[in-house]
Amino acid sequence: MAIHPQAGRPAPDNALVDVSALVAAYYTDTPDASDASQRVAFGTSGHRGSSLRGSFLDAHVAAISRAVIEYRQQQGVAGPLVLGADTHALSTPAFRTALEVLVAGGVTVVVQDDLGPLPTPVVSHAILQRNGGRAGLRAGRAPGGALADGIVITPSHNPPDDGGFKYNPPHGGPADTDATGWIERRANALLERGAQDVARLPYRRALASDLVQRVDLQQAYVDDLGNAIDIDALRSAGLRLGVDPMGGAALPTWERVIERYGLDLTVTNTSLDPRFAFMPLDHDGVIRMDCSSPYAMAGLLGLAERFDVAFGNDPDADRHGIVTPAGLLPPNHYLAVAIDYLFGHRPDWPETAAVGKTLVSSAMIDRVAARARRKVFEVPVGFKWFVDGLVSASLAFGGEESAGATFLRRDGGLWTTDKDGIVLNLLAAEITAVTGEDPGRRYRALEAVLGRSFVTRVDAPAGPAARAALKALGPDDVRVDSLAGDPIEAVLTTAPGNGAAIGGLKVITANGWFAARPSGTEDISKVYAESSVSEAHLERLVAEATALVAAVTG
Repeated sequence: MAIHPQAGRPAPDNALVDVSALVAAYYTDTPDASDASQRVAFGTSGHRGSSLRGSFLDAHVAAISRAVIEYRQQQGVAGPLVLGADTHALSTPAFRTALEVLVAGGVTVVVQDDLGPLPTPVVSHAILQRNGGRAGLRAGRAPGGALADGIVITPSHNPPDDGGFKYNPPHGGPADTDATGWIERRANALLERGAQDVARLPYRRALASDLVQRVDLQQAYVDDLGNAIDIDALRSAGLRLGVDPMGGAALPTWERVIERYGLDLTVTNTSLDPRFAFMPLDHDGVIRMDCSSPYAMAGLLGLAERFDVAFGNDPDADRHGIVTPAGLLPPNHYLAVAIDYLFGHRPDWPETAAVGKTLVSSAMIDRVAARARRKVFEVPVGFKWFVDGLVSASLAFGGEESAGATFLRRDGGLWTTDKDGIVLNLLAAEITAVTGEDPGRRYRALEAVLGRSFVTRVDAPAGPAARAALKALGPDDVRVDSLAGDPIEAVLTTAPGNGAAIGGLKVITANGWFAARPSGTEDISKVYAESSVSEAHLERLVAEATALVAAVTG
């Protein structure tokens, strides 16, 4: 993968989005429902698009919001809906649109009291709190009332010109494909009629309605953090901590964490700019708030020596990025360290609870789980696959290669069922405080015992046809018997843990594997690979995997 010559450097003016043009297009442009690229399409993390491409407009958000109203009526969800948004430029107008439609549809809506940004994990936490956690979900009814659900207006780490819309049902996590499929179809049907069936109330009237509840959801989340993280250990260790919220919704959360718990925690970047002009360019020369990218994290990496451990979040704070004095810890490495630590320091967790991982995550996780005598539940990409296990307590941890994870409360109760970059960052500090070693050192200690692992991911541009071809790959498309010099032992198109379709394939040998799949959120294809032999062997795996995929998809 070619690296842009300006990657990791400050974004030039010509890379910055024109926010006024972006917002104007959101309100004035009309989607073409006959154009597939302008229809509602829920990927692994909701619907995403840009007003400049006609794929995220007022009409889209109105239609999706109305479809959510009808879906929750169909499912008997009659409690309040928690509505949050991140700091992308399109998130504020989309928040307004959603509120107008939801209130007109008779939905009670819970918003942050100051109407400030709200991270994904705070929304998930708020839903679960209102629903009584695991007990309330199992009973099918919240204490004293009907079950709540939620919406987060966010395209996560995507570039500044993007917008996004995620629906979280009463279980607090990402909606499954049955839900998103129904919502997608209904929203597109509304778009085809010009969204004329969508009732809405002017924003100021909607906000003043008795149906809108303004609650300090941020503080409720922060006050509860001690039930997920050993805050006392953090405070007594006196660690020097740093955090870069990357101009995202976690900024007020981190400010409250400092005030509430008195940690020596420095917010290294307090900017809130919808252009994200302070961001270094990512690997491809695009502004992308990806806290797992060393290029996007260049600012915090330049300050690494000032801290015992530091961390970053993407704009909706569902991702984590861990920085030690030695540099940015790859997401797979941190997942392994987190799992190893948690299963040794959470004595009240269920004894049979397993480790959830996606099939593109490192095999080092399997080794760590085996050492902890825990089973591994391996699923396709998408955090929705972990939700049922977290709710039932058959999973204590769920994590993705893309730096998203969550885990149970210290007593084994539900914390969040969506990715929580804030609590994963604080866990890195807890690990350092309790063990005296930062997560990077802990990973090197794991390698010394369990062996090394060499992992990479290669992204490439892919249009709709190529992505469709990649998603449809099957065992018959693999017309070779060996990979990087080793016999092929298995070709998977479904995940071992739950039998769900991968949306691509995974090819396994005794010394490595590769997986290929289209992105569910961007116009790219992804090839993941891991070798237990060497960097050279990994490069050979990638080269042969890329050639195999190219031959099939054109």
